[in-house]
Amino acid sequence: MKWIRERDALIAQTLAFVQSVTGRKDDVLQPEAPAADATVTVEIVAVEAVAAEVEPSQAPLPPRPAPLPPPRASGDFRTEMQARIANFRKHQERFEREREEYCAATLTKLRAAIRDASGPPAEK
Repeated sequence: MKWIRERDALIAQTLAFVQSVTGRKDDVLQPEAPAADATVTVEIVAVEAVAAEVEPSQAPLPPRPAPLPPPRASGDFRTEMQARIANFRKHQERFEREREEYCAATLTKLRAAIRDASGPPAEK
């Protein structure tokens, strides 16, 4: 359960940072009081921002986004869906046919085994 204490400490630290930046306390974001048996130690670290001057000519250019594919025509979408549905139906029909063939073969073997086992009764 160490991760729970670490999570609570991170939440408390983040809340303290937000309060130090905004200069006010927010009652809505106050974390729940930790359990009596758990002790949470929070260390507040001061963060300083360093400003750097960059000349506009040396500033890196943002990467260009990848070109978007052309929008589909509604007819293309419809034909693609019809083709997918047709393929699905073919697969379902093939599975149905294979099940029927397997069932017929199994019943044939069962009937043959019953006939062989029920041969002429042995005389005593």
